[in-house]
Amino acid sequence: MANPFLRRATEYVREDESFLSIVSPAPLTTFLATSRNKDDMFEVPVRIIGAPGSGKTMLATLAEFRMVETILKDETNSTNRTLANALAQAGFLKNGKPKVAAVRVPMESEYRDFWELPYDPNVKTKLAFWLVQARAMLGLIRNLTANKTRGLDAIEFIPRADYEAHLEQIGGLSAAGIRDRALAVQRAIYSVGAGLRAPKLEDLPIEATAPYAPFDVISRISIEWNGEIIEMSPLVMLDDVHALHHDQLEAMFGMLSHREMKFGRWMMMRLDALSPGAVMRSPASQPTHNRATGRDFVDIQMQQGNEKKDASRRQFRTMARDMAKRYLPMVEGLRNRNATDIDRLVPSEPPKLSPGQIKELEGRVAKDQSKLKIGATRRKEIDDIVDDFIGRTKSYDDGPEVALAMKRILLHRYAVRIARLTPSLFEEIDPDPKSPLKADADVAHGARVHLHHEYGRPLHYGIDDVCDASNENAEVFLQFAGALVANIETRAIRNTTLALPARDQQSILIEKAKSIMDSWAFPHAQRVRDMVDAIGRDCREGSLLPNAPLGAGANAIAILEEEMEAQSFDDELGSVLKYAIANGAITIERNYGQGGKLWALIELTGTAGLVYGLTFNRGGFLPQKIDYLRKIAGLANA
Repeated sequence: MANPFLRRATEYVREDESFLSIVSPAPLTTFLATSRNKDDMFEVPVRIIGAPGSGKTMLATLAEFRMVETILKDETNSTNRTLANALAQAGFLKNGKPKVAAVRVPMESEYRDFWELPYDPNVKTKLAFWLVQARAMLGLIRNLTANKTRGLDAIEFIPRADYEAHLEQIGGLSAAGIRDRALAVQRAIYSVGAGLRAPKLEDLPIEATAPYAPFDVISRISIEWNGEIIEMSPLVMLDDVHALHHDQLEAMFGMLSHREMKFGRWMMMRLDALSPGAVMRSPASQPTHNRATGRDFVDIQMQQGNEKKDASRRQFRTMARDMAKRYLPMVEGLRNRNATDIDRLVPSEPPKLSPGQIKELEGRVAKDQSKLKIGATRRKEIDDIVDDFIGRTKSYDDGPEVALAMKRILLHRYAVRIARLTPSLFEEIDPDPKSPLKADADVAHGARVHLHHEYGRPLHYGIDDVCDASNENAEVFLQFAGALVANIETRAIRNTTLALPARDQQSILIEKAKSIMDSWAFPHAQRVRDMVDAIGRDCREGSLLPNAPLGAGANAIAILEEEMEAQSFDDELGSVLKYAIANGAITIERNYGQGGKLWALIELTGTAGLVYGLTFNRGGFLPQKIDYLRKIAGLANA
């Protein structure tokens, strides 16, 4: 089989059992099980929002009833037990039985075609919405009978109270009646949208215009399960609703958000389906139709805001390792050598400078000490501070070059601090700074950034860095991991050592990151590249200041929150920023507190961080104005 890391599982795995053997349950536990709105997810509309490749389709496919039933048929399988546990945590199972009957309906481009029909917007919306409902009912019935454990006569649909009068429009409550009615509706509405010429409104087939609202009518589904009758909540997962026209999506959202509807409905969408204000997380930005987040609908972000990024980063590392664990055995060359441990293949062993480079670095430190006119006593104190830290640190990356680079940083920090002192009447050699010098993890990381740019010492290596470079995006992780695995597979063919040294890892990751950025083809992609390039260069320059004032360095710019709140983002800048965030070029955190002020933090993602050699640590930023963004995006004169 070709490198499985380079293709989506939902695209190349056709058999359910094969799909289940490699799919990770982590999206269920990461995004659904921990949601504070978990109890409402099957009763109110849910918008599941994520960047391309964040795992929306994989999550929806795993949650379909036919998959759930396949998992529960054989819980002696350890993989199935793990998946069943995740489904239970996410609310799809209760006491080992299905609690939800879900179906995925892909929102293909043909639904958007309805918006081009020469009818009133309300008519066009109803045609598309009724087609969605018909296909949802057909898909649900197929899911319930897919594993040949029950026939149509063993399925019963239960209506909402006081809705008995509406049963005729959906074909009754039997599975056969509902199927036949849905087929008739689908056939009639499809003929309208697929025809070369749209018929006049009065000539539309009666099956296409007669009332049809199974989502309003049906509240529960009853089936036979292992000798007993159980009831489940129905759920439709509309995948890729961003393919709809924006106005069509708004109208569809309005129809799906009827408060009394008991049919669960999820809308899986990309971030760029939202308005710029919503993507920028502007406080005043709310969906239309007088719906309130949390009460009338629920949003589940498949990437967390910065306020939760430490936790989400840890969760993603777990999910990514689980994906690698399932994919690596499918690479024949590695399976034959029993090499399927990603941590061993992509080790975190720190790189080392050569003895000649270390000697040169020692000379640079001594030269800076002389240039800054720092005496031997103060130098010894700085050496002791760093040596004490190196002796206490739990980091494995504590080689002599790191210690030397840290000492160099502290020499420059000392020079900056005494330069700010009020001149004394008496000459004082190496005066004490007002704030004492200290060596910590930030200084150590800043030293590694300096070593990377000055000596080519690898900065990003090991599977944790591969995960962090992926910005909590499953597809991006698979692209990075796939490039590494391809190189490792070549080593296996040549019968050489499989584990990739840090220098090789860094080189492969940078090349792949550049390829990802070059392949951006979304709206405003060139403006986004220009913006990312400017921020990356400025952050690199700020990170390489001799005294490392930002510690680990910068990977973001920040604009005062009050200045951001004054922006409407209805202009081209808002559109550029929206697509940059939606497609994984930058992230944004609003109301980030630092220095007694609130900032809007615009951070480069790990992909750009690799290309420009920036830290993955969060919090280091360069203060800027909103005009800076307009300028670097090429909009200064727009």
